[in-house]
Amino acid sequence: MNLLVNGDAEKGPGGTAEPVGRVVGWTVRQGAPALVGYDVGGGYPTPADPGPGGAAAGARFFSGGNSPLTTLVQEADLPAGGATGHRAVDAGRVRYVLSGWLGGYAGQEDGARLSVEFRDRAGTPLALSVLGPVSAAERGNVTALVERSAEAAVPPGARSAHVQLSFTRSGGGTSNDGYADGISLRLTASGRHS
Repeated sequence: MNLLVNGDAEKGPGGTAEPVGRVVGWTVRQGAPALVGYDVGGGYPTPADPGPGGAAAGARFFSGGNSPLTTLVQEADLPAGGATGHRAVDAGRVRYVLSGWLGGYAGQEDGARLSVEFRDRAGTPLALSVLGPVSAAERGNVTALVERSAEAAVPPGARSAHVQLSFTRSGGGTSNDGYADGISLRLTASGRHS
């Protein structure tokens, strides 16, 4: 189960290249994101470009809008019980997978960065994992989204996850062409016994 809400940019206002004031499930910390439809065209990713493709892509993706730096955050509480609950976390028996499709436009270096910071009950950071940005060279200098993921053990004592999705405009122009889709944070029981 994905712990994040609206990791696929499908909910709430959007569908064009125009920035939106709010994003369902996320807090806009900086800038003005856009939830762009794959059918917008004009150089934005389309279903024909490298990316999640098909039903996995859905109808929309995140972009940085028109701000030099756009940042979205989401706080997710870890489950209290069950195979991935607090006792299993503290015993080192829970792993996480952070994943997402990250990319940008043609040969430009605008990009998206995804991170998760696990925190204890008091909010103290315990561990950090970062994905991206995907460089133009890694995209073959074409408009594309590339899948990135990281997997590790959830640190003992963790009770929440702070997820941040940032888009950075590195060149000229007004459009922040960092793109992201399919943002996911999943927990699994590792089966290790102490």
